[in-house]
Amino acid sequence: QVQLVESGGGLVQAGGSLMLSCEASRSIFSLNHMAWYRQAPGKQRELVSTIFNSGSSNYDDSVKGRFTISRDNAKNTVYLQMNSLKPEDTAVYYCNTALDWVDYWGQGTQVTVSS
Repeated sequence: QVQLVESGGGLVQAGGSLMLSCEASRSIFSLNHMAWYRQAPGKQRELVSTIFNSGSSNYDDSVKGRFTISRDNAKNTVYLQMNSLKPEDTAVYYCNTALDWVDYWGQGTQVTVSS
């Protein structure tokens, strides 16, 4: 099993920055991937960014060039640096991983971007 705990959300003005953190209860080096999803009110949860054990990463087109995902294996933590935030980035952000074909989710952290 894996427990994931997100932190770092908050209220920020448009154009501002936030860094989200996701700490895992076990070594993330052994996990194939770690990902960030988000869910805005009335919308489906969507994939924002994924980082793989190889170090490669990918991003949704809506955040490319503004968000950066990274991982610190020594701290069992994945980060999402969010710059140039827009009101449409407002959502609950969730950390995700999978182990033995089971998905694990954090409790989510709220990000609110005011215009």
